[in-house]
Amino acid sequence: MSAVDLAPQELRTVVAVAEEEGFSAAAVRLGTTQSSVSHAVRGVERKLGVVLFERGRYGARPTPAGERAVAHARRVLRMLEALVVETRGATDAGEAAGPLRIAAFRSAALYLLPPVLERLAARHPGIEATVTVVREIGPGAAGEVAEGRADLGIATVGTSAAVPPGLVGDVLLEEPYALVHPAGHPRPRSLPLVDWRENCSSYTRSWWSAQDWIPAATVRAEDDGAVLSLVAGGLGMAVMPALSLTGAPPAVEITDLGPERPTRRVGYVTTPELAATAVVRALVRELRAARTMAKPQLSGV
Repeated sequence: MSAVDLAPQELRTVVAVAEEEGFSAAAVRLGTTQSSVSHAVRGVERKLGVVLFERGRYGARPTPAGERAVAHARRVLRMLEALVVETRGATDAGEAAGPLRIAAFRSAALYLLPPVLERLAARHPGIEATVTVVREIGPGAAGEVAEGRADLGIATVGTSAAVPPGLVGDVLLEEPYALVHPAGHPRPRSLPLVDWRENCSSYTRSWWSAQDWIPAATVRAEDDGAVLSLVAGGLGMAVMPALSLTGAPPAVEITDLGPERPTRRVGYVTTPELAATAVVRALVRELRAARTMAKPQLSGV
């Protein structure tokens, strides 16, 4: 297959159309005209030999090929940005600098990342870190990285593969689940179950289905913080991972589920190309240091 030459501006145009869901809005974002955007997209489609967008009254939506093209375009543009920063000597003295986009699920963003980012800022004040909280459902934080919207994701990782295909990373910690219930309740396992969508995944489902004392969820909450509030209010019990229980209110009691308790693996993921950049390497070093400090805290509840 012959090589295809795509200019950075062509990649920016494709990304803008996908994110703005239309040619007119993309033109406003890029400071150009709708006809210029349409012409540029048609040029990219001719070069690639595929249709990237479905056009209609609703705007423009990426085709399956378009979705892949947009993800690659974001990643290429991010590497061009890293090229500029790192070749201008920002890291000559061992100090990383530049933007760093992080995606994380809620409890990791609240309790795992803050001390890590504090140490990162002290060592590398030139890094401009931003954190996006994502639901750990479906692609989750790893999907943000694969789609080029984040440089590094803090994600839950499965037991069969440490990280999703096409990405690189490592497990940071394995957190146990525990029973959470109103403090002082004489029969906590008799209470209704409070749960949220992100809680039960493949690594806990087999354990969960084997527990005849756990009923179907009576109350569904938006996130783990809401679950804790409902349990503290006496509305039920919950089975939750350790990160979600950080700073649990005194009105709840946490009971160990024993040696067969389920666990959840939390790790970081990034792309192979971004793994070599100074900003991602600096963050990974701090995450690994945090892993060492967090192990005693998360070994039990």
